[in-house]
Parts: sequence; C-alpha cells; structure tokens
Amino acid sequence: MVTRQLPKVPELLELMQFKKPEWDGRKRRLDAALTIADLRAIAQRRTPKAAFDYTDGAAEGELSLARARQAFEDIEFLPDVLRPAEHVDTSTEILGGRSALPFGIAPTGFTRLMQTEGETAGAGAAGAAGIPFTLSTLGTTSIEDVKAANPHGRNWFQLYIMREREISYGLVKRAADAGFDTLMFTVDAPVAGARLRDKRNGFSIPPQLTLGTIVNAIPRPWWWYDFLTTPKLEFASLSSTGGTVGELLNSAMDPTISYEDLAVIRDLWPGRLVVKGVQNVPDAVRLIDAGVDGIVLSNHGGRQLDRAPVPFHLLPQVVREVGKDATVMIDTGIMNGADIVASVALGAKFTLIGRAYLYGLMAGGRQGVDRTIAILRDEIERTMKLLGVSSLAELEPRHVTQLQRLVPVMAPEVTTR
Repeated sequence: MVTRQLPKVPELLELMQFKKPEWDGRKRRLDAALTIADLRAIAQRRTPKAAFDYTDGAAEGELSLARARQAFEDIEFLPDVLRPAEHVDTSTEILGGRSALPFGIAPTGFTRLMQTEGETAGAGAAGAAGIPFTLSTLGTTSIEDVKAANPHGRNWFQLYIMREREISYGLVKRAADAGFDTLMFTVDAPVAGARLRDKRNGFSIPPQLTLGTIVNAIPRPWWWYDFLTTPKLEFASLSSTGGTVGELLNSAMDPTISYEDLAVIRDLWPGRLVVKGVQNVPDAVRLIDAGVDGIVLSNHGGRQLDRAPVPFHLLPQVVREVGKDATVMIDTGIMNGADIVASVALGAKFTLIGRAYLYGLMAGGRQGVDRTIAILRDEIERTMKLLGVSSLAELEPRHVTQLQRLVPVMAPEVTTR
C-alpha cells in the first residue's frame, strides 16, 4: 500500500517551476522553433504568398526538390557504441580558410523580398557564427555593403556570366577588391527554369499590386510596412549597369556560356574558384582537369531542370573520381544537421544551405538566421555524439547507408579519366 500524506509546500515549489514569460514576440516565436520545418511554418504565416512561394517552390512538378529531400530521409546511420564523444569539434578547413561549422550560406537572389534585412542579416549571422556567406549576382545588397556587414568573416561571391560579359568582369573585380576570397561560378542556369508557383501567383520583380496580393497582405501588415518604408528592391551590385530589374534578370541567363568563359574568369579571379551546378561525373572530372579549386554538386535547389540528378546520390561517385584532387561540396534539400553529417561522411568537404537560411530570415530577420544556424549546429553536434565521433575527420562512409528508392533501369556508362 502507498502511504498517503498531505502535500508539502516546499516540495511542490521544487516541482512547479513557472517559466518566466518572454515579452519579446520575435524571440518567443523563434525560441519555440525547434527545427527548420518549424521556422518554415512561421515564415509561411508571416510572409505574403507570392514571396514565400518564390522561396519555397521549385521548377515544374518540383520533383527534383522532393527527391533531394527524400534522399536525405532515406539514409540509415550506423553508430559506433562505447566510443566516448563528450565534446565534438565541428570546425573544418575549406578553400584555404576555417569554418566553425561544415556548412555555409548559399547564394540567393531577391533576398530582401523575403524580409527587408536580406543579405545583411545573412552576412552578419554568418560572420558571428564563423561560417562563410555567399552573395549572389542577383543579390539585393551590394558587394560592398555585404563586406561592411561581415567585415572580418569569410565572404564568397556567386557569379552569373551576363550576356554583356563586361558586367560580369566588373563584378569579379569588385568582389576581389572587397576582399571576397572565393568565387562561385554558376553553370546550371543557361535559361530560367519554369517555376510554376510564381506564374500562378502572378509573381513579378519588383512585386506588382493586384487584388489578390492586397487580400493576401491584409493579415501581414508588418511585411508591407517593412517593404514600403525601406530602400527599393533592386539588384544592388548591378544598380549602376542600367536597365530594369526584368532586363537585368533576362541578361543574367545566357545559354552560350562555355569553358572559354570559365578560362577568362580563372585568369581574372585571384582567389579560389569553385564551379556550382555540377550534375554528373564526367563534368566533375573535366572541371577539375581544367584547374578549378572545387565543385558544388547542385541542381539549383530543384529550381532549374526538374528531374535532374539528386546531388546526395551523386556524391559518392564524384568523391571516388575527384575527391583526392579537389574540394567537393553539396547543396539542395538540406533541412537538418543530420543531412550535413551524412554528406560529410560520404565525402563532401562542405555543404551549403539556401532555403533553410531564408526560412529563418522570413521568420525573424537577423535573429531568425541566427536561429537557423543554432538549430543546425545543435543537430550536427547531437548526431556526431550519437554516432560516436568527436570530429568531422572521423566521419566515414561506413557511418551511412543510402537506402534505395530510385534505381536506374540500366546504369549509364561513365567515362572518366
């Protein structure tokens, strides 16, 4: 029989600790976000549909994005037991410098459309966390202003080859003069992908008011207040080149780019050169033979060619072929720190986050980006400890099994060196 007694007030007080209320609404909602999916849900509530869908959506049937995310879900970790990993080191050397975490912020266009702090928030958060920040050619904060927001951190610049080549050459020089240490030459956007959500939303840059956008904005007055009371939305690094936003966007896509353009940029750029958008093994081999310092396996976040290869599936093959000769990085579909750990285990030297960063930005500006980084950091550290590894260098392919869903009917012949 259980012995009954009257409750003792001191004991009750020990069990009933009331949480101090948080009066800062932004901090309260961000603290409640435990995953990137939580940040996405907050972002969707706080952002007009056209702007949110521009970030969240992908090309055509959005199969490439769905498959990329599914690939990360379809992994099985194989942990080592009785391997103490009380403290873990998440830092890594990447492209001649240190990063406190095995991921950086990917280049994103129109960023101030999502939330008015835009690239300034991303660069500042990256600098504070000790990770690289990448500015897009189509960024809405200038090269120089990003440097000012992240004066002591690592800044990378993503380059589109414009139809008017001199514009791109000028951007290369400005990025070098501003102290950016890595150039990311993007090759998977010769033409724009068919982003159907944007078309259905009547989305345009800059945004145009319609009855639908006004109705959708009614419960989100803070977004419109920020948008209408801050500097106009423009491609900040291109503002001096002339032309409307639409004309500049069209000129950024050029189906004639070639290895000749890559050679010109290699001669112009004094720092590390990375090619972003690699989607097969032969191209990876050829690019390394051409002298680039690294490649990013990417299908542009599923925003260009739908049904493109899944970068995470491609990773082991590319690492086997060129991993000893160059830096192999990966993006597309990363929504959890475990995705990053799995990528490193399979040979990626580094990863890049795009949507995960933008969800945080839309959820809470600079503080939201800080929260994105904190969530991913916690997930990386916890996954490493549960695997029994104390550093990224201890991660090996044996720690990860890629479960199969998409299996080619007949594997194509691959020509390498």
